[in-house]
Amino acid sequence: MKNPRVLLSLFAIYLVFAILLNSVGTVILQVINTYGVSKSAASVLEGFKDIPIGIVSFLVASQLPRFGFKNAMLVGLAIVTAASLCMPLVPAFWTAKLLFFSVGVAFALVKVAVYSSIGLLARDRKTHASMVNTLEGVFMVGVLGGYWLFSAFIDSSDPESTAWLNVYWVLAAICALTFVLLWTTALDETGTRIEGESPMREFFAMLRLVARPLVCIYIISAFFYVLIEQGIGTWLPTFNNEILKLPPAMSVQATSIFAAGLAIGRLGAGAMMRRVHWYPVLNGCLVAMAVLILLTLPLAEGIVPKAEINWLNAPVAAFILPLIGLFMAPIYPAINSVMLSSLPKHQHSAMTGLLVIFSALGGTTGSLITGTVFEAFDGRFAFYLSLVPIGVILLSLFFFRRAVERVGRPDYPEAALSSSQ
Repeated sequence: MKNPRVLLSLFAIYLVFAILLNSVGTVILQVINTYGVSKSAASVLEGFKDIPIGIVSFLVASQLPRFGFKNAMLVGLAIVTAASLCMPLVPAFWTAKLLFFSVGVAFALVKVAVYSSIGLLARDRKTHASMVNTLEGVFMVGVLGGYWLFSAFIDSSDPESTAWLNVYWVLAAICALTFVLLWTTALDETGTRIEGESPMREFFAMLRLVARPLVCIYIISAFFYVLIEQGIGTWLPTFNNEILKLPPAMSVQATSIFAAGLAIGRLGAGAMMRRVHWYPVLNGCLVAMAVLILLTLPLAEGIVPKAEINWLNAPVAAFILPLIGLFMAPIYPAINSVMLSSLPKHQHSAMTGLLVIFSALGGTTGSLITGTVFEAFDGRFAFYLSLVPIGVILLSLFFFRRAVERVGRPDYPEAALSSSQ
């Protein structure tokens, strides 16, 4: 297996889905203007994307080793290629629903397959952690690039123009090229499943993973991390607008600092994780997040609107608070990598399916809690509340490390690692 070519394929896939998944906000704005859809009606696009991700992951994650990781990724790419072509060919609101439904189904297949494929490539835990951090960093680069790609096709002078739909010709071409790249790349999937296991036994083996102490602690850590990331990421534009008194457009632009921090942090951690142990790094990141919140939010008090506001006279909190993304960046990829590299290869698919499900739950919960607190109190209190899950993760990582070390001991019972037990 030629690892560089396989990795290039995985990175290209994640880049494509980063653009598609995170375009929902832009598409909501455009379908409101282009098709005259109400805000409440347009908001369902988020559900068309997220609900299929959780459902499909739950149903098929344990079966992907049987189907083949490469086949799953090819099917996912084929689905989004076809859906992207439908957008300009059949311009309508229902087509946008179909697009995000397709993206959700495809991403459920792709994420499980991509994460499981990394387990086939990594030589050891540090290499695995490095690859996962780099992969997630590439994802954030795709998020940033997607904003600029879509903006290049939007006609600001004519809000009702359908010119923005031409971006999907480009996206369909990128998807098709990625499909060809993966199709012509060899992927050795030896050891990804236990021969002779029935589909039903494989499914219940995935469910039994949740009963393990190591997996329970991991799920808690991942859940609360995504809760923080989505809570801050989703409501930071509103915080910038209502608390820091930035104009709407500038509020969104300032939020890109958060996404850039996540991208830089994960790409940097991809190199760093080859040399250092994950536990002190993540503890340092969590402490830095808490310190940044405690130092920055007092700067957001008592800000009054300015008649003329620009990047030169914007509140300093608008630049400092989004940097929290730089410190939170390594946490999610690192705990995912540690968890997966602690399991046999044949369990990576099922474990990634559980990861996708609980990540979706954490993201939804974080956004709802932050929004509710934001409305009931204010944005500062809502962001101060992030200190609670940060403390929970600090505690859970302590037990997570102990559980991982127990699994790695020679006297650890092999039966505990067998999906058939």
